[in-house]
Amino acid sequence: MSSNIKLHKEDLPAEIHLGDKIAVDSEFTGLDLNRDRLCLIQLSSGKNDAHIIKLNKNNYNSPNLKKILNDKKVKKIFHYARSDCAFIKKYLEIEIENIECTKIMSKIGRSYSDKHGLKDLIKEFIGIDISKQLQSSDFGGELSDKQLSYCANDVLYLVKIYDSLSKILKRENRLDLYNEAKIFIKTRVNLDLASFKEDIWSH
Repeated sequence: MSSNIKLHKEDLPAEIHLGDKIAVDSEFTGLDLNRDRLCLIQLSSGKNDAHIIKLNKNNYNSPNLKKILNDKKVKKIFHYARSDCAFIKKYLEIEIENIECTKIMSKIGRSYSDKHGLKDLIKEFIGIDISKQLQSSDFGGELSDKQLSYCANDVLYLVKIYDSLSKILKRENRLDLYNEAKIFIKTRVNLDLASFKEDIWSH
């Protein structure tokens, strides 16, 4: 299956319209919100396209991208939204609206498995065994073709995975439970930004 991968500098071009349901992912220089920075944001309409935006670390001035992420009418599908949304909120200084998270969907819907990583979901629902070898590579500099392909894989299949997980949640009567759980994502992001890393529900 061929994919249309585009690299954009600083912002998504205004003429690109991805529809009202898009996959979103991002790459950082590390996982520490206080130390590491946001480097890339990837978007896909789910139609074999991947738009990779290399952000300007000096100003993060990406008005077209911010407009989409802030649009309540556009459903944003993440895998592990907690991490992506925290970095995006800190660096783009916006509140992401209409968030979906396939990791939470998987944990609630796929109780037959203890594997809820993106690689596992792609293998089950798409039938492709992708490599996560470049997960820990440097996304802050010039990007290689292999890095671009890796970034694209993180969004290319998310819309289809979301649709498949939605069917399971509906079938097992767990959709309402998921919808209640996803409301907490924004609060969990704010807790992370306030440096509360522990499980606040623990004794």
